[in-house]
Amino acid sequence: MQPSTERTLGSLLEGIERELPRAVALRHRLHADPELAHAEQRTAAAVASELPVDAHAAAGTGLIARVGPAGAAVAVRAELDGLPVRELTGAPWAAGGETMHACGHDVHMAALVALARAAGALGDALPAPLLAVFQPSEEAYPSGALELVQGPLAEQQLRAVVAAHIHPSLAWGTVGLDAGAVNASADAVQITVQGRSTHGAYPHHGADPILALAEVIVSLHAQLGRRIDPVAGASLTVGVIEGGSAENVIPAQASARALLRAHRPADRLELRRMVEEVAAGVAAAHGCGAVVQLHPGEPALENDAAIVARARALLDGAGLSAAPPWRSCGSDDFAFFGSLAPVAIGFVGLHGAEGFRERPLHHPELLPPDAAVGAVARTQALLYLAGAG
Repeated sequence: MQPSTERTLGSLLEGIERELPRAVALRHRLHADPELAHAEQRTAAAVASELPVDAHAAAGTGLIARVGPAGAAVAVRAELDGLPVRELTGAPWAAGGETMHACGHDVHMAALVALARAAGALGDALPAPLLAVFQPSEEAYPSGALELVQGPLAEQQLRAVVAAHIHPSLAWGTVGLDAGAVNASADAVQITVQGRSTHGAYPHHGADPILALAEVIVSLHAQLGRRIDPVAGASLTVGVIEGGSAENVIPAQASARALLRAHRPADRLELRRMVEEVAAGVAAAHGCGAVVQLHPGEPALENDAAIVARARALLDGAGLSAAPPWRSCGSDDFAFFGSLAPVAIGFVGLHGAEGFRERPLHHPELLPPDAAVGAVARTQALLYLAGAG
């Protein structure tokens, strides 16, 4: 007979507490030696050396380790890669060079190792196998999550896939844990406007792609507010504009790169249509043509309502509480796992933690406190149990 969920959670939490000193030391090692997406060999080796069971390589530098009884598993995801950021935290174990763990991945990995070791001590007393998944390339394409979904994880029997992620603006001791869309889809687009080059003194002899592109960009922002329900989550960011080589010459073409985000699948499709229609129509009004190239990214991240309900009921037992309802237009390739099984992610608050200076994710001064390792591990544990049903 399996022990109650509350008793199992208590046993996991006791095991995590025992493992924390070792996990924090691992966190420091990982933080001091970050690696970029698809190149996380040293990171994976450091993680594998601390796991209670042998891990299998997956999706290049990724790792999968199975702990517990036979049967359908609950996968718990952590990310291996760092970011191309020069660290400015001043920590004794800060990274040198041009790469940094500026998104908490070092904390997530160390926490999952602590949970895996605690789960390994329980063995067959666990309600379901725990599949510790250390994913490569969360921060860059091609997505390591998609590679896992299309490869080794497709062969696994899974009850659920869960994860925890630090968040600087949520209060310390709370977890953002809500049902439905909590992160947005992400699609990259490149818009190329083709005109006719001419000398700037004779603009009537050409067709100005820079002027046309400028109006395309303004029109896209205006149309976003007219095509998408204002109570729904959606955004458009034009981050790159390129065109021309001399101030007195109208060039033959100009281009822009943008990112489209939406919480609802129908809005995601509408944003794609909007870019095609606006680019073509505005460019034509300027005597130009437009080509739009779409680079689809991850879907919206939809937290499973049943997993969330069970997880929220376990928060108090883990010394945590629910944050106020929280969602964002950020994106995470964790959403790809939703094609295999129900998914849920919890956002672990850092605001107000002792010694923590609030900085946004990806900031060169972001440094979660060591206590975050325990908070994330406890959140992973309760999500694992919620996923087990």
